[in-house]
Amino acid sequence: MKPFFLVPLFFALLAAGCTVPSVEGGRPSLPEKMPPDFAFSLEFGINGRNAVNTFDHTVTKDLIAGGVVTANIALTTEELEQIYERMRKINIADSKKLIPDRKTCLQTPHGTDKWNIRINGNTITHQWSGEYCNPTPDALQLGELRDFVFELVKAKDEYKRLPEATGGYD
Repeated sequence: MKPFFLVPLFFALLAAGCTVPSVEGGRPSLPEKMPPDFAFSLEFGINGRNAVNTFDHTVTKDLIAGGVVTANIALTTEELEQIYERMRKINIADSKKLIPDRKTCLQTPHGTDKWNIRINGNTITHQWSGEYCNPTPDALQLGELRDFVFELVKAKDEYKRLPEATGGYD
């Protein structure tokens, strides 16, 4: 009979104001407010040679024939909150379908994207390739998020001072 004692206790605690994390798609949903430990790293482009890393406040730019260059560039709290809100809107913590069922064609060269996101001590990872001509809706959402982050970075004076890329990819 003791296990039945726990059921009313659970409901009593719930009614008293205890919260249970909401679960959508098998994973906890993201808190409404950006947690203090929120950070991410994003590698993207051909061979993932571009990167934005908010863990160590660096940005790496692919200079193609000129190699890569890394600079200390930090996003502001306001910018991080904008990114976090976009991640909430696309349910970044949910599993994503990133490979199309039908692969109509392949592109070369192609970029790759790899996200590592820390939220409340948990790590969320998503990785996808731009090789498919028909990306999934989830891949398109992650691509739009990447583009938003990169636009914030490109607007920074520190990024504008980096050398221009030379050469190209075949």
